[in-house]
Amino acid sequence: MIYYAHDDGLKHENPPGHPEQVARLEAVRAAMAGMDLDRRAAPLCDDQEILRCHPQTYLDRVIATSPREGWRSLDPDTSMSPGTLTAARRAVGGCVAAVDAVLGGESRTAFVGCRPPGHHAETATAMGFCLFGNIAIAAKRALDHHGLSRVAIVDFDVHHGNGTQDLLWDEARALFVSSHQMPLFPGSGHSREVGAHENVLNLPLDEGTGSAEMRRVYEDSAFPALREFAPELILVSAGFDAHRADPLAGLNWSTEDFGWITGRLCDLADDLCDGRIVSTLEGGYDLAALGASVAAHVKVLKERSG
Repeated sequence: MIYYAHDDGLKHENPPGHPEQVARLEAVRAAMAGMDLDRRAAPLCDDQEILRCHPQTYLDRVIATSPREGWRSLDPDTSMSPGTLTAARRAVGGCVAAVDAVLGGESRTAFVGCRPPGHHAETATAMGFCLFGNIAIAAKRALDHHGLSRVAIVDFDVHHGNGTQDLLWDEARALFVSSHQMPLFPGSGHSREVGAHENVLNLPLDEGTGSAEMRRVYEDSAFPALREFAPELILVSAGFDAHRADPLAGLNWSTEDFGWITGRLCDLADDLCDGRIVSTLEGGYDLAALGASVAAHVKVLKERSG
């Protein structure tokens, strides 16, 4: 399995007390320290990769907001420090490189352990700690650069991936499947939101939903939808804040649940797309739970990497 990361991710600093902190990446790295992985530096992306999903005017605004010192805000939850823009370019670049490597046959699986996350970034709006739509850009890379016909994105972050939904709403070649707590930030993700081509499947979960109900929802709804769509690549927005220990939400998943869902996605990938899965880090704000859950996720991806 290929693991993309970069020290630049540690240079994206949010204001004191912000939950999306440098320590998150340190926890992920510590959890993976003893694993035998193909470790690669996440490259900087070209502007053209960002422009697959975002307009030039938005990219220009993000660049103009980047401070020389201190912090500047893109929205009430999303700040930039001097190292943020480079870190965000690495997060996009890692996703692009991971898609290229997996589709190039270098490994069947890859994990991008970069920050800032991306699934809340809409077409021209930064929000929810996210600047660029990392996973949506990865999907467009697979479709437009590599010529795939169908790509699926599975988002099991506790918060709805409104940005991914917005960026791929009118993309018939992409299926977006999201499970998330509702009601919760950002307030989107109702089951009636189905995309312009019925290419969006939202699976809202009540507060307190635990392992048994989550697994039933995935077995009854998410996995059949993926099988029917028959993607040539599965992408994963891997947020770990559905863990029962997470301070920002109220689902009741266990560490083992993240290993289970990863294994079931690998089973589907084996049947549908030669085992090809690219996963990227989204949320997860209890450091111990984040580290343990990432380890469970990556362990399965490594075992299934071929």
